[in-house]
Amino acid sequence: MEEVVTNGLVLYSRAYKERDRLIKVYTEKFGKRQFFIKNAVNSKFVASLQAFTSAELVATINDSGFSFIQDISEVKHYQRILEDFEANAYASYIVSLADIAIEDGEYDAALYAFLIQILEMMNRGKDVKVLTNIFELQLLSRFGSGLNLSECVICARQDLPMDYSFAFNGCLCQDHFDRDSHRLHIEPNIIYLANQFLNISLETLESISVKDENKKQLRKFIDILYDEYVGIETNAKKFINSMDDWAGVLKDKK
Repeated sequence: MEEVVTNGLVLYSRAYKERDRLIKVYTEKFGKRQFFIKNAVNSKFVASLQAFTSAELVATINDSGFSFIQDISEVKHYQRILEDFEANAYASYIVSLADIAIEDGEYDAALYAFLIQILEMMNRGKDVKVLTNIFELQLLSRFGSGLNLSECVICARQDLPMDYSFAFNGCLCQDHFDRDSHRLHIEPNIIYLANQFLNISLETLESISVKDENKKQLRKFIDILYDEYVGIETNAKKFINSMDDWAGVLKDKK
């Protein structure tokens, strides 16, 4: 049992039994932790600690079982994410990915910082689809898949059109397309775009503009990668897929 000070991001807040509450927080110093709030209706913390809220916590961290919050300060609500339907959906998805990418209690300050940075940019109105793609691609390494989309796995050339091959777990250049007849047949510009996102620093994102058709094709490519290498579709991702279906139906009716 240890009392500490750490920054944290609320992943969710749920009712527990009749009067209590469980709040799951991704802490900067101690990974994801479940905090127990007794008599939540009388707690001075619960109203502030909702999803998409970051704060500095004074807390008792236990290695097993529940942890406990003693005090909070520097509370920040991601207001646009809370109020904008699309931003909320995509933010919920990347938070769900971060939740399954590492075990509870596992220290990963780099992932915490990356998640906070992505949410900050979403909250400022940056393109949520582009930010989500960047997060997905760069998170794949946490699932044990270290993508290399920059060169051919056969000859290491980088100057020819590429396609992705699961048989080789990497890219094939057009000189070696014949090595895998079941390659994905993804357009080379989508492979190039995915490689840019895989290696991009968020500080340079201001200058990136992606056409809608390329967003759709990139979405398809990343979904295929996640189906193969991760094999988990979160409820938040299913909801985003249903949003796209609704958008297609509405567009057809116009």
